[in-house]
Amino acid sequence: MTRREVTIQNAVGLHARPATFFIQKANSYKCSIWVEKDERKVNAKSLLGVLSLGIVQGMSVTLLADGADEKDAVEGLAALVATGFAE
Repeated sequence: MTRREVTIQNAVGLHARPATFFIQKANSYKCSIWVEKDERKVNAKSLLGVLSLGIVQGMSVTLLADGADEKDAVEGLAALVATGFAE
């Protein structure tokens, strides 16, 4: 299992549009991926799950992945978060 903590940089957090980008990126990997915040863990490939976390700017979350391409998945999603979702 690979894990990495990231901080959400974009001004509006993971609302509908950036969350959609995040989910699309997560779905491009074969491994299982989760987002963890405050002891809650949701499927990173589920829009409702990610939105239910209420992630706003400045919050830190942990990305977890388990499977064949887990390292690529965590690095790819961390890089997407670092761009601020082009907002």
